[in-house]
Amino acid sequence: MNKAGGIIALIAGIFAVFASLFTLFFGGLDAALNNDTRIVSMGWLGLLFSFLVIVFGAVAMGAKTKKPGIGIIACSIIGGISGGTFVFICMILAFIGGILALNIKKDQPQITQQ
Repeated sequence: MNKAGGIIALIAGIFAVFASLFTLFFGGLDAALNNDTRIVSMGWLGLLFSFLVIVFGAVAMGAKTKKPGIGIIACSIIGGISGGTFVFICMILAFIGGILALNIKKDQPQITQQ
């Protein structure tokens, strides 16, 4: 399941990058018109945590521990809160991928026929 969780987190991270770029674009317009840079900072934080979700998703595909799954969950929560509405929507998918990445099966003994 950790491979599926990593793939879902990668897809969510890529969508979140586009969402944060969208936020940055409209935040730049708002900063130019109203001299307010809060939306721009939300876009940058969303971009940072989107890239971290992508990195943790790539690591989670081959991981033997639960640490990348925990990293995906933490980055998706922080990125969803600080990144804005569009990034939050994408981070919900990343959160689901992080939960799937936590399910690591132990190596089970192979049954051989004699």
